[in-house]
Amino acid sequence: MAVAALPRTLLSSSFTNASNEAIAPSLPTPAPGYELTLRLTHDAEIQSLNATYRQSDRPTDVLSFAALETDAAFLPALEENAPLYLGDLIISLETAHRQAQERGHTLLEEVVWLASHGLLHLLGWDHPDEPSLTRMLQQQEDLLQTVGLKIQYDYPKDEC
Repeated sequence: MAVAALPRTLLSSSFTNASNEAIAPSLPTPAPGYELTLRLTHDAEIQSLNATYRQSDRPTDVLSFAALETDAAFLPALEENAPLYLGDLIISLETAHRQAQERGHTLLEEVVWLASHGLLHLLGWDHPDEPSLTRMLQQQEDLLQTVGLKIQYDYPKDEC
């Protein structure tokens, strides 16, 4: 597993998208930095995790396990310069490869898309209904554009 450090400015509450929504609305006061764990795996492992934690015994493209609960009454003590750990992202490269082929993307574009989607989940975003899915996908496109990426994506609603 690798730990990725995220720039503070990308996740700060002052950073907003075109509709003036904060990228990370549920984060506590800004930390000196943010970290997450990214695991690239295969369908068998992600299917096992999906069955265990989401009661869905099938492979999926990305799973997110947030370290912070958005309604938590307390936060873990932070050292002065320690980054805030956001959680774990797990991406199945087998599923990502299939999806990339189906959608005419490179594998890298698909993995970036899935990682950004998972990151938003770690930041408190969710999509239990169509309007929230639309807002989250727009937020995801805005997030990618801030780092200079434009990925055209038609996200099937049954996969979210």
